[in-house]
Amino acid sequence: MGKTLIEIDEDALAVAQDAFGTKTKKETVNRALREVSDRVKRHEARMAAERVAAEALNLAALTDKAAYRASHGEADGQEHVA
Repeated sequence: MGKTLIEIDEDALAVAQDAFGTKTKKETVNRALREVSDRVKRHEARMAAERVAAEALNLAALTDKAAYRASHGEADGQEHVA
């Protein structure tokens, strides 16, 4: 872990300390950074899952009734004649 000298918004720090229940500036800043990092990772995982689901769920194929439903005559062994 690196040591960095930064200026911190004391009002925002106080709100974050209250929200996290942390006691020190270091603890609060590290907790806030972890929270943001975790949020980004969850968002990326959700986006990846949505991409996988979109690829696996082809709505066009599901809404094309001819692709999955036999015509009336085919169900009982007869061929459908157009």
